[in-house]
Amino acid sequence: MTGRKILIVDDESAIRDMLRVALEMAEYDCIEASNAQDAHALIVDEKPDLILLDWMMPGTSGIELARRLKRDEVTADIPIIMLTAKGEEDNKIQGLEVGADDYITKPFSPRELVARLKAVLRRADPKIGGQPIIVHGLCLDPSSHRVTIHDQSLDMGPTEYRLLEFFLTHQERAYTRGQLLDHVWGGNVYVEERTVDVHIRRLRKALSVDGHEDLVQTVRGTGYRFSTKIEA
Repeated sequence: MTGRKILIVDDESAIRDMLRVALEMAEYDCIEASNAQDAHALIVDEKPDLILLDWMMPGTSGIELARRLKRDEVTADIPIIMLTAKGEEDNKIQGLEVGADDYITKPFSPRELVARLKAVLRRADPKIGGQPIIVHGLCLDPSSHRVTIHDQSLDMGPTEYRLLEFFLTHQERAYTRGQLLDHVWGGNVYVEERTVDVHIRRLRKALSVDGHEDLVQTVRGTGYRFSTKIEA
């Protein structure tokens, strides 16, 4: 199995069965919901890697659930592929505007679904497959959970590791302390913003080999960014 968990949300059991068979053949783990309420509970409890979400469902529609998920910091980063019989351009645009990552119009082939799903997972998670991330001799290996600089192992705590992992997968963009708290600590955890400064200092200390601490830059009036462009 891939270890990736997919939530299938559709009120038609036959469609859920078809999707589950296709995904299990591609070695994905599947969980299912027939309505938005059950889906939301599963999302909170199971934390799926991706959601296949039907547009039209009784009660709360798929588009409303997608909007709700993207507004919540805890679930905003979970990729969503909308499944719908609606082929009109304005509906497609509406689905993408609320935050859906892709949009597949029924009917579709299982092979197309799996290919699109893999593409969305790759875009959402640059670390998929456990590939090491290497920048200027700095290497973070998600599969072994190790960080090295020129093959020299670095000693850092779990929070510093997650902080570095986020920076390496979101380079050259400035983030506020609040945004870093949401992405690294999680939106449902209360931590003061000054805590970010403490862990940034610890991360820089861990990276202080051949000047790599300079890759974690302070952006005055904003927060921090990871950049290979060293400013004077």
